[in-house]
Amino acid sequence: MLNERDFYSDEPGSFGESEGRIDAGKMRPTMQNVAKAAGVSLKTVSRVVNNEPNVGEDTREKVSKVIEELGFRRNDLARNLRQGQISTTIGLIIEDIANPFYSNIAHGVEKVAQRYHYMVIICNSEENAQREQELSNALFRRRVAGLLMVPASHDHSYLLPEARLGTPIIFLDRPPDHLDTDTILLDNRGGARKGIEHLIAHGHRRIGVIGGDPLVHSGAERLAGYREALADRSIPYDEALLRSNRDEPLRAQEAVHELLMLADPPTALFTTNNRISIAVIRALYGMKRQIALVGFDDFELAELLPVPITVIAHDAAALGEQAAELLFARLHGDDLPPQHLVIPTELVVRGSGELPPE
Repeated sequence: MLNERDFYSDEPGSFGESEGRIDAGKMRPTMQNVAKAAGVSLKTVSRVVNNEPNVGEDTREKVSKVIEELGFRRNDLARNLRQGQISTTIGLIIEDIANPFYSNIAHGVEKVAQRYHYMVIICNSEENAQREQELSNALFRRRVAGLLMVPASHDHSYLLPEARLGTPIIFLDRPPDHLDTDTILLDNRGGARKGIEHLIAHGHRRIGVIGGDPLVHSGAERLAGYREALADRSIPYDEALLRSNRDEPLRAQEAVHELLMLADPPTALFTTNNRISIAVIRALYGMKRQIALVGFDDFELAELLPVPITVIAHDAAALGEQAAELLFARLHGDDLPPQHLVIPTELVVRGSGELPPE
C-alpha cells in the first residue's frame, strides 16, 4: 500500500488550498494535505492512490485531479521498499571524473557502496549549475536511494522536496546553499595556511597565488588561508600577486610568466589545486631561476620530479568513504541533525617549498 512518502512534487515549493484554489506556498507536500485540498479523508486518498475499491467515481476523480494539479509523481522507491524490492542504487554528482581528485572521491564512494551491495551512478556536472539540477532530477526519477554531490550551483532549494521525503543528500568538498543537510569538507583554509606559513618560514615574503574561481567555496577558503598566514606575520597582502580563474592549463602557464614579469616578482608560488600545479611546473621547466612552490592537492609523480613538489595533501578517497558511510547510516535510520564534518590536510615536505628566495 502507498502512503504519503510515495509521492513527491516537481515544484520547488510546497502547496495548500486557499478559497478553493491550490496555493503552492502554504502547505507541505504530504498526503494529509492532499486530503485537505481535496476535502476528503486520508484513508480515501490512500484508497485512491492504491486503486482500491469502495471509492465513488466523483471522489476518485476529485482526488486524482488534486494530485495532478500538485504535480505529484509516483515514488516507486517507497512502493518497492514495502514490496521487498529494495533500491540498490545511489547517485554521485562530481565535477569531472578525469580529475584525479574526483576520481578518488568516486573510488571511495564505490568502495563503501560495494560493501552494502549497492551500485553507484556517477555523473559529471562540468561545473554547470543547470546541468547539476538536470542530473539530480534525472537520478531522482530513477529513484536512487540517496545522492552524494560536489555542488556547482549556488542555490540548492530545488532539492528540498526530495529531502523532505527522506532521501539522504550528502554534500562533499563544498557546502550547499539554501539547504541544511549533511556536509563533508576538506580543511581548505587550514591547509592553505600551513603551506604559506611553510614558505614564510623559509624566508619568502613575496608569494604569488595561482588559483581557480575565487567564488567557489574551496578556492575562497584557500585564498582566505593565504591572507590569514600573511596577516599573522605582518606581511602586506598585494593583490598584484594574485591570479584567479586559471584552471585552464594555458591560463595557468600565462599566470607564471605574468607574475615573474612584475617589477617586484614573487620568490615563491602557491597553487590552489593539482591541475594548476602541473601547468605551473610545465611553465617553470627549463627556467634558470628557481621558484619555490607549494601546491594544494597531491598528484601522481610529484615526489619523483627533479625538485620534488611540496604539497598540501589529503585523502580524497577517505572523503568519499566518509560521505558514503554517512549516507548509508541515514538509509538505515540515523536521524541525528545534519552533520558538518571537516577532513584534515597534511603538509608533505619534499623540496620545492624549501627553496630559499633568490
